[in-house]
Amino acid sequence: MKAWILYGVNDLRLEERPIPEPGEGETLIRVQAAGICGSDIPRIFVNGAHNMPLVPGHEFAGIVEKTGTGVKSDLVGKRVGIFPLLPCRKCGPCFKGKYEMCRSYDYLGSRSDGGFAEFVIVPADNLIELPGNISFEEGAMLEPMAVAVHAVRRGLYEGLSKDSVVVVCGLGTIGLLIVMFLLDMGYRNLYVIGNKESQKKRAMDLGLSEDRYLDGRLKADDQLFSLTSGADLFFECVGRNESASSAVSCCAPGGHILYVGNPHSDMLFERNVYWKILRNQLVLAGTWNSSFDILAKDGRHDDDWSYALDRVSGGGLKPDLLITHRLPLAELDRGLKVMRDKTEDFCKVMCTFG
Repeated sequence: MKAWILYGVNDLRLEERPIPEPGEGETLIRVQAAGICGSDIPRIFVNGAHNMPLVPGHEFAGIVEKTGTGVKSDLVGKRVGIFPLLPCRKCGPCFKGKYEMCRSYDYLGSRSDGGFAEFVIVPADNLIELPGNISFEEGAMLEPMAVAVHAVRRGLYEGLSKDSVVVVCGLGTIGLLIVMFLLDMGYRNLYVIGNKESQKKRAMDLGLSEDRYLDGRLKADDQLFSLTSGADLFFECVGRNESASSAVSCCAPGGHILYVGNPHSDMLFERNVYWKILRNQLVLAGTWNSSFDILAKDGRHDDDWSYALDRVSGGGLKPDLLITHRLPLAELDRGLKVMRDKTEDFCKVMCTFG
């Protein structure tokens, strides 16, 4: 099979390697679509992965090609999405079913081989079957969709109404997916902060009106307070000091902030910003990954992946609107460089396998 293998920082090679064999409790997946996550860029070009050599890629979907011992053979041929986090099942969060906070997890695409290959080994417990009306591209987007759902659920709080002012700052893939789910839930008093005309267009494509777009290149708090009394709930999806502080300045008294974006550097609050947190009695929280009922096999469940799948399969949401690039596996490196160098406008870069 063909696979992109990361040997070291900025050393990613497309090579032939043997197709792996599934072991006990495992399946062999023939990958059909794989998305590039923003976290793949520093992993490949700056920091490296936890274990190398490694096949990166944690946003993918495919077909069950083969099963290992202890796995029902009727899974073969099923179309599936993949939850990439492999929990230890021994720590405190795992005992509570909070696998996203596992203290000693493995992870496809950063610690174990992932989806930038024609085949990959995945535990059977980490599969979610795709209905026939879900494309493989949409299946590959389940991972970022579930992350967005998790963030939204973490952010919503008692006392927040559908008329409350909600702000999403940062319109990359996760930020736009948060917008998509908030609109789907009926939060119409929604504002977004972006810094590109292409981001404005994508937000409008999702159903946001033009007057709800705030230009992040200007003072977002001034713009927001000219239209509202401040944010009751603010999603920070950038991960920079400026936007982390802007979130505080944009909040109404008693407002809530959910920090979503991975940090680009050390995060620091200036003294006057910290005073605003105290005096306005703001509530700050974080979010990480997504919930997946790894033990659920039948029926409906309330985890983030099931929610995302239900909403997309119902036909109301179109996450593929965010796909700007479709590339064959052999050209994955071009997609990575587009994202690294920002030589083209992009949102979700997707590799398709045919």
